[in-house]
Amino acid sequence: MTTLIRNIRQLYQVRTTSPLLRGKELSELPMMENAWVLVEDGIISGYGRMEELPPGLGSMKDQVDAAGGAVLPAWCDSHTHIVFEGSREAEFVDKIRGLSYAEIAARGGGILQSAKRLNEASEDSLFNQAWARLEEVSKMGTGAIEIKSGYGLTVEGELKMLRVIKKLKERSNLEIRATFLGAHTYPLEYREDHAGYIRLIREEMLPVIAAEKLADYIDVFCEDGFFSPEETEEICRAGMAVGLKPKIHANQMNMSGGTQVGVKLGAVSVDHLENMDEEAIQALAGSNTIGTLLPTAAFFLRVAYQPARHLIDAGAVIALASDYNPGSSPSGNMNLVVSMACIQMRMLPEEAVNAATLNGAHAMELGDKLGSITVGKKANLILTHPIPSLAYLPYAFGRPQVRGMILGSYRTEL
Repeated sequence: MTTLIRNIRQLYQVRTTSPLLRGKELSELPMMENAWVLVEDGIISGYGRMEELPPGLGSMKDQVDAAGGAVLPAWCDSHTHIVFEGSREAEFVDKIRGLSYAEIAARGGGILQSAKRLNEASEDSLFNQAWARLEEVSKMGTGAIEIKSGYGLTVEGELKMLRVIKKLKERSNLEIRATFLGAHTYPLEYREDHAGYIRLIREEMLPVIAAEKLADYIDVFCEDGFFSPEETEEICRAGMAVGLKPKIHANQMNMSGGTQVGVKLGAVSVDHLENMDEEAIQALAGSNTIGTLLPTAAFFLRVAYQPARHLIDAGAVIALASDYNPGSSPSGNMNLVVSMACIQMRMLPEEAVNAATLNGAHAMELGDKLGSITVGKKANLILTHPIPSLAYLPYAFGRPQVRGMILGSYRTEL
């Protein structure tokens, strides 16, 4: 099937190559005005200016009129936890009353509460809830998403989550990457037996995950009161031994050392980074490990935002993601993520869009397939209502801008 998208007022992120963007490169967003894009069998096969549209294309049967709106690559959300049971709004009220994230966790809430509910839920229930969340975020512009386990914390629970993610991969129009996060926290029965839980991960979870090809990555929550840098490295190396590449929850609540562990291991990304000193920033800047920033989590937890400007100016590669989860970021709205990056972290609109598209794709190792308007890449595209400029997207944060989506050969109502 061949589709022509015409009358595009602004075509953003037009590139012939797909580099990791850092420093000043992050503020450069190539744009073409008054454009068209040709999609063949779900792949971008050409683009250009309307005044140079080849005569044969103008008479094509299948055409989408962008009606003066903008077109840009779909958001690449490289950090989520969307397979979960129910919600945790009671903890939301506890936070309003003054309890901290750590205090809620110590009372058996937080991750442990989600783990309890997940282990009681059926696989079908988890799939149906996650499917609804995927449908929701795709309508808001997300075309690729990473999904983590980590709410099982038992052999059965973690495998159940990963099997749900595998089923989502097989059935969804979105590009999906799966991450094994069995090391999200220590189950209550292993609070005083860390070695025992790590052994469970190594000997009972990882072999099945590898045999069934249930995950692309392994992740660890490296944080005070959770997994130490030494434990993080041990678990990541066990995953690497069966073909899983590391991603690390790092420096969310404290200077955890997770960033340095990630750089040492050549991790695809280190995520959160609310607490960074000069040593951690320089370590990240001197590597190709991507620093994934999650501003809606900082917003929801009322903690300091990630030091985006310092990271960019130091030359680190950064991406933006939603951290969609029931406890600290119950939203997968990447439009809001981009707005918060600009408003609260002083990222330029061009920087935020680059971080949420091309660098986000690289954070899922999809940079050669998604994240830019490039011939040969999958046509995962956002079509907006008419906007005066790129800056209008993060500026008008409360106004829905997405008119429709094209995800390969699938498209929403336009």
